[in-house]
Amino acid sequence: MSEPSNTKPRNPVARVLMGLLIFQIGLGLLLIIGDMQGLRLPTFAPSAPRLTEPVRPGDQRRIFRPDRDRPLVQPARDPGQLPDRLVVTQTNGTTYRIEGGIEAGDAKRIIDQLETLDPVPETLILQSPGGSVQDALALGRHVRAQGMRTQMLAGEYCYSACPYLLAAGTSRDISEDASVGVHQHYFGENTLLPAAFAVKDIQRGQAEVMSYLDDMGIDPLVMTHALSTPPDQIYVLLPEELLEYGFIETSE
Repeated sequence: MSEPSNTKPRNPVARVLMGLLIFQIGLGLLLIIGDMQGLRLPTFAPSAPRLTEPVRPGDQRRIFRPDRDRPLVQPARDPGQLPDRLVVTQTNGTTYRIEGGIEAGDAKRIIDQLETLDPVPETLILQSPGGSVQDALALGRHVRAQGMRTQMLAGEYCYSACPYLLAAGTSRDISEDASVGVHQHYFGENTLLPAAFAVKDIQRGQAEVMSYLDDMGIDPLVMTHALSTPPDQIYVLLPEELLEYGFIETSE
């Protein structure tokens, strides 16, 4: 008699990610039921502090409302209201700044702009609250193919889908006083529903993201923080985590 096949993932990383996906899907179903019934579901954990609260090891989730709060970074630097869509501006020579929200269609629009710039961009300074994951990945692949570097300045931030663009740099210069954060992805445009509601889509999307990160030299385990952080919160990566996952490269 043949033994029953074992369908559980053998890779420990795969098991962790699968468990997080199952949790995310279950939480999504609870939220749908609550919305349909007009109920407010009870919370199972204390509310996250605001972005203005300092981040410490083990206390890294913050409420994600970039239109209201700025992260607590030094030196304090308020860029004002960031553009709703990505904007490219020249700062110095071959260094350009890309900042603003990442909307659907921004990848093609920004790639077209980058290809016409003179001098040709070599370094991109990033600041963004995130947005469309697919556009961040597409723009990131172009950045890597063109051999561009990415940079973050002190007092600025890169959240949600923005770290995927940050990862694309052939080298990444991240100030210790910059803020990089990840969380669960949203599904579709202009919706409050997290991607967990579309099981096949999120599985396909997360596989694409993890493959992308691996291509960029980033440890896909950073996704454990993203998948376990609700869309209305952000998990702020500490400098040692940026080093651990490969965003910051060790000097030889």
